[in-house]
Amino acid sequence: MPPQRKQEASWVLYETDANDLPEDAPPHVPPSAEKRPWKIVWRNVILFFILHVGGVYGGYLFLFKAMWRTSIFAIFLYLCSGLGITAGAHRLWAHKSYKARLPLRILLTIFNTIAFQDAVVDWARDHRMHHKYSETDADPHNATRGFFFSHIGWLLLRKHPEIKAKGHTVDVNDLHNDPILRFQKKYYQILMPLACFIMPTYVPTLWGETVWNSFYVCAIFRYVYVLNITWLVNSAAHMWGSKPYDKNINPVETRPVSLVVLGEGFHNYHHTFPWDYKTAELGDYSLNLSKLFIDFMAKIDWAYDLKTVSTDVIQKRAKRTGDGSHPVWGYDVGEVATEDKTDTTNLVNSKVL
Repeated sequence: MPPQRKQEASWVLYETDANDLPEDAPPHVPPSAEKRPWKIVWRNVILFFILHVGGVYGGYLFLFKAMWRTSIFAIFLYLCSGLGITAGAHRLWAHKSYKARLPLRILLTIFNTIAFQDAVVDWARDHRMHHKYSETDADPHNATRGFFFSHIGWLLLRKHPEIKAKGHTVDVNDLHNDPILRFQKKYYQILMPLACFIMPTYVPTLWGETVWNSFYVCAIFRYVYVLNITWLVNSAAHMWGSKPYDKNINPVETRPVSLVVLGEGFHNYHHTFPWDYKTAELGDYSLNLSKLFIDFMAKIDWAYDLKTVSTDVIQKRAKRTGDGSHPVWGYDVGEVATEDKTDTTNLVNSKVL
């Protein structure tokens, strides 16, 4: 067996990490994954196969058989469970990009439990590992191992030893100190089936839907759909798209992923500035429903201390490490009239919050 390579921390997690880096710091290019045979967990393969067959059947019922109110309810659950991941586990707890008062923390924990992507403590821990050791063997869904692995394969195989070896380097004390998250973690095996499967199956029967349709549409199909669009952030958003902020990393900007994952597809920006609550440079709600949700919660004072990145910092980074695709700072100044560039910059500044 080849010797294990040293897995160094390659990314920032919080704005304090970025402050420790000199402005002219050379780009860090993470190593590729170690070539190693797949150690398949056949139980997981069988379970996910059955789940996806059920999801396809549930999609058929969603489109052609279920009552319209049932389909609308499934979409509502998709939005709730999606926000439990994006606005909750990801932006609030994994990155601490904003703070939430008790009612919002309870609401997002409920939404997250509906999503059934593991308890927040575990999800956020893995995501911090993904950022700190991105695209190395210590990254749980290392995209350098291919689309299939980063999408679903990482859940079907034994974890790389580096993940366990480096797990202690990620601080999760803040997560364990949150009583809401401790409660969710302690009773997850009871709360998850109730929120993810039983409640979605029961509610549509109140307006006359069959239990069969309710279960396959609102529980199974909705669950499989949310799983796969979430996984697209790990796979497609690390492969196909532009890199206007840092051309030296794999994450890319992909608008289609942002559309279905409630704003999580602006991934080159997110991996460059992971502490920004928008996970994107601009504040366009059309492709960032999670930002709309957080902004609304800030309006009613349930969310506060929203972190973002200044236009000046973004401009300097895009010019220094971007691939030239940024609509304002990516082109050759000599090819564009000065007044046109000024007008475009002013337009961007007006959109940045």
